[in-house]
Amino acid sequence: MNSPLMIKDVPLHDRPRERMLSAGPQSVSNHELLAILLRSGSRDESVIHLANSLLHTFDGLRLLKDASLEELTSMKGIGPAKAVQLMAAVELGKRIHDLTYEDRYVIRSPEDGANYVMHEMRFLSQEHFVCLYLNTKNQVIHKQTIFIGSLNASIVHPREVYKEAFRRSAASIICIHNHPSGVRLYGLTM
Repeated sequence: MNSPLMIKDVPLHDRPRERMLSAGPQSVSNHELLAILLRSGSRDESVIHLANSLLHTFDGLRLLKDASLEELTSMKGIGPAKAVQLMAAVELGKRIHDLTYEDRYVIRSPEDGANYVMHEMRFLSQEHFVCLYLNTKNQVIHKQTIFIGSLNASIVHPREVYKEAFRRSAASIICIHNHPSGVRLYGLTM
């Protein structure tokens, strides 16, 4: 009887994890993504074979998304730990899919920008340079403190502001800094 082909027998560049690292997540198939999540097979079965068995049993990803702990652990090679890992990954995917942007704060005026940060910046004892990154609908997609200065100075390099804007694909930026000696906030829209 031939022994099963184990992942350690697969050339390094053909293994799912290594191919994903070198060519990106789109380069691996569904069963390879599952193999990455499962991490290992059993003594008698490779992780690739186990991932293929999962997809076969659950009609691809269609039924896997609703599989129960009992259904998963009934499969040879899937214990509670692997079942929970799979269920967590599926749940995370569902939550990402269900993300909505209706609850994002919209900035229509300088006062809106100030109101968004005033509560947390009002009583700071050092100058903080904060950027709000907005989408095309002027909704805040990210807020980041770029620099914390001294009592009366905050020195910021533009690259730090723009780096996050590019990373978030922001349509516009509002830069804000406080004055610890008072409650004034200053902003600049770019």
